[in-house]
Amino acid sequence: MPKFAANLTMLYGELDFLDRFEAAAEDGFAGVEYLFPYPYPKEALAERLRRHGLVQVLHNLPAGDWGKGERGIACLPERVDEFRDGVDRAIEYATALGCEQVNCLVGIRPENVSEAAAHRTLVANLRFAAAKLARTGIKLLLEPINPFDIPGFFVRTPDQAARIIAEVGADNLFIQYDFYHQQRTAGELAATFRKHQSRIAHVQIADNPGRHEPGTGEINFPFLFRLLDEAGYRGWIGCEYKPGTTTREGLAWLAPHRTRSA
Repeated sequence: MPKFAANLTMLYGELDFLDRFEAAAEDGFAGVEYLFPYPYPKEALAERLRRHGLVQVLHNLPAGDWGKGERGIACLPERVDEFRDGVDRAIEYATALGCEQVNCLVGIRPENVSEAAAHRTLVANLRFAAAKLARTGIKLLLEPINPFDIPGFFVRTPDQAARIIAEVGADNLFIQYDFYHQQRTAGELAATFRKHQSRIAHVQIADNPGRHEPGTGEINFPFLFRLLDEAGYRGWIGCEYKPGTTTREGLAWLAPHRTRSA
């Protein structure tokens, strides 16, 4: 049976952020994820998790200035010190929230940075982050993102992510596999998942086109949910989609899977 986590950055946008925890619990989600916890005191977030019986499934490392269009800094040679400081901050939050995995958004390669330089920087940063996170038992995830939603994003495919992970050589470094991004990049959702399953620690979903609820587009989600069960996937499924109307009105797809058990 799949375990679904509400992505509170994208779901329940009609509510204040701290009120989204209660709404997710009421709708049957057992876990939550979101992009960044850092704008909020970790104590306030931990209290919401305890009050509503939720698991903090995932959050990201600090990723630069999101409002100015930055989508990560891990591949930027001039931002290494900032990246390393961000690892410490992520550990502080993840530990307080009981979060066992954090994702690294690698960023957009600037035109004045070569592919080779960006690659070297990313590998070194991932080695640093993985080593620090391993001391606290936290997994580090690497997410490929399609080149249409974020042009220039440095890691675009699971194959590229797998090669980087092999080069880094850290036991706690895994792929975050988003079916939506894979559909936009190349399709072959099932075959690609099976190919990389041993290095996939977290999956996310949204339909295509539009990045809306499952069932609104071209992806066969009942098939994919069966695939995950049959493949023995025991991780969470992050619901990182944009509701077509309100979140609650678009949750009919979840009804067969609705549960509060983690």
